[in-house]
Amino acid sequence: MSGYFTDIKDGIWTVLVGMTITWKHMFVKKVTIQYPDVKRELPDRVRNRLYVNMDDCIGCDQCAKACPVNCITIETLKALPTDDLGSTSTGNKKRLWMPVFDIDIAKCCYCGLCVFPCPTECIEMTDVFEFSEYHRKDLVYHFGTMTPEEITVKRAEVEEYQREQDAKKAAAAAAAAAAKKAEADAAAAAKASEAANIPPDTTAPVS
Repeated sequence: MSGYFTDIKDGIWTVLVGMTITWKHMFVKKVTIQYPDVKRELPDRVRNRLYVNMDDCIGCDQCAKACPVNCITIETLKALPTDDLGSTSTGNKKRLWMPVFDIDIAKCCYCGLCVFPCPTECIEMTDVFEFSEYHRKDLVYHFGTMTPEEITVKRAEVEEYQREQDAKKAAAAAAAAAAKKAEADAAAAAKASEAANIPPDTTAPVS
């Protein structure tokens, strides 16, 4: 019988301990945040929507390589010698045009792995968490600063420059091959002439 009442006492005590926090809140003034007019202050280093400062981006592609879900798409074009793209705020000289820098935030898992490899610290996670959309395509953020017309023109310029460089390399290779062949022919001719001027060997025995 004593065990029966002991079990009852333990059960009541367990309920009392478990309801302690609930009872405390019964006598505390209720606080309701009037969202969205009132919002809580988010903690530091919160992980939400990504932002890219294209003025500091050098197109190194490190963020895209670190992304585990492949939500970052980057396309670059090599700048011509006549192009001056300026420098980043950290002093890095920019050598690449970036026609495409897209982030599909619908795929993002908010791991933050893309932030740390960036040498110029141009990509970061912001405190913006209200970005729901009706269509998935609207969750793809385009950070590229070039217009489609500028991309077309720049690609044509780069291709033309590459063709010129390839032609120069081919011409240089052909000239080098011709010079090498001429040198080999001259050496062969000198050797033949030297062989023609050698007198016969009179000390050889006659059979």
